[in-house]
Amino acid sequence: MSEIRLYVTTTEKTAETVMALMSDAFEEEGYAIATMEIDEKRDLWEASLYLMADEEEEMRARFAALLAPHFPDMPIEREVLPDVDWIARSLEGLKPVRAGRFVVHGSHDRGKVRAGEIAIEIDAGQAFGTGHHGTTAGCLEAIAGVMRSRPVRRVLDLGTGSGVLAIAARKLAPVSVLATDIDPVATRVARENVRLNGIVSGIALETAPGFHSTAFGRHGPFDLIIANILARPLMRMAPQLAAQLAPGGQVVLSGILAEQRWKVLAAYNGAGLRHVRTLWREGWVTIHLDRR
Repeated sequence: MSEIRLYVTTTEKTAETVMALMSDAFEEEGYAIATMEIDEKRDLWEASLYLMADEEEEMRARFAALLAPHFPDMPIEREVLPDVDWIARSLEGLKPVRAGRFVVHGSHDRGKVRAGEIAIEIDAGQAFGTGHHGTTAGCLEAIAGVMRSRPVRRVLDLGTGSGVLAIAARKLAPVSVLATDIDPVATRVARENVRLNGIVSGIALETAPGFHSTAFGRHGPFDLIIANILARPLMRMAPQLAAQLAPGGQVVLSGILAEQRWKVLAAYNGAGLRHVRTLWREGWVTIHLDRR
């Protein structure tokens, strides 16, 4: 079945606003959204919503209703995406991404790893996290900073996706990592990537739909919790996530648009955590907090 892109063309500032509206309305349901610069000189951007063809009528109506109170005259355009092997196509354009000492690369770029770099091999696939998104790269940088500056023995990678962040933590130090995801496909993909990167022990992978899973009690409490998800679920889970922290524990959060930063910080301040620093990448932020 064909994939459809519904999009609006506007200025960068308005595209950011539309992106925030779409994030609140659609991302929790698993729909992909994106912004893209079209013409720098004319300040033209597109804000896009991706969906399957059989959903178009319903989703166009919802998109229009979302825009109407703010941008009543903004037209919604449509593109039918060609039926190609997107995984293979995306790999052609993915270059190695460097974040601190880490380099995340596909199998086609093994020869581009430099001496002294910590290489993580992740091919584009069915689970999120190739390092090419600002949230993943921001997390890699934050993880390195935390583990360089304080002792860490137990790590939780919540919403592991491809497993890239769990792999990064384990490659940095001989820590014990619990990597969980609500999606069994992601758990399977992460397990394959762990093996691909030559890690034979130290990472436990579990499909866990929530903090009621026994996995957290068996492996925690945690000195470092990494959660690269989305702002709204991160805010909802703040008290439960904080309860999994060991004394002096550290938290790295991402999947947060820059304009959502203060809401996330408020939720975690209310759960007894303190802001340490914020990393900014491509309109997204990664937030480092610790227990007061």
